[in-house]
Amino acid sequence: MGEILIQRIYEHDIKAGCHILVDRLWPRGIRKDAVSLDSWYKEIAPTPDLRKWFAHSPERFEEFTVRYVKELDENPMASEFIDCCRQALSKEDLILLYAAKDTRINHATVLKDWLSVKLGNQ
Repeated sequence: MGEILIQRIYEHDIKAGCHILVDRLWPRGIRKDAVSLDSWYKEIAPTPDLRKWFAHSPERFEEFTVRYVKELDENPMASEFIDCCRQALSKEDLILLYAAKDTRINHATVLKDWLSVKLGNQ
């Protein structure tokens, strides 16, 4: 079974595996034909209201995590996303791509932890 990884889409050396973009908006400055994506799950990203409220503020990250996990648990696309990830992980590593500058305080870290719990990969 593969491993769940997260990586900034702006990095030059994107790891090998199944690449899923998990941002709601297409990353600035990245041409769509310049990235090899297997999927783009924009529906699994934080809602616009939550994203705007969070504003990548470290002081709000703990509360953001609680709110985003609640959104994920209630998201109608969650089961499809989990199934897609499970299939990918049966063959290779899964790389969740995101655009945020902060590599620790961002929605992809929360999504990775949530997905690990759902897949039983803690």
